[in-house]
Amino acid sequence: DALEPSELCLMSRTDVQELLFTDPRIVLRIAEQLSTRLADLEQRLTDLTCRALGERLAATLCQLARQAPDEPIRLTHQQLAALVGATRERTTTALGELAKNDLIQLRRGKILVHDQARLAALAEGTNPRTPAP
Repeated sequence: DALEPSELCLMSRTDVQELLFTDPRIVLRIAEQLSTRLADLEQRLTDLTCRALGERLAATLCQLARQAPDEPIRLTHQQLAALVGATRERTTTALGELAKNDLIQLRRGKILVHDQARLAALAEGTNPRTPAP
């Protein structure tokens, strides 16, 4: 399911190959994108196996907040749980803890990041309880 309205274009294998052969910049751009995605997947695998849920959740919220700094995060608890590799129930509990510590605010269908610096500190495994000056 798409998170926002999207358009999908289909191309035949022959058309794609022809396009790639005519402009090597396209091949380079695709290779760069694949490399970035592979690095992201490796990081996610490391996170899933080595980091606590609170750290994974904080890191994911920081990443999403950086993508659209002035916008609330519009994900359900279930969608967020899938991103961090946890159940919806555990994710909801962890989100409640973040809200209780004033790192985020939960609204219906939205998450507002209040203190990205403290959230990033939690993502790195340091104690974010001290309010930012």
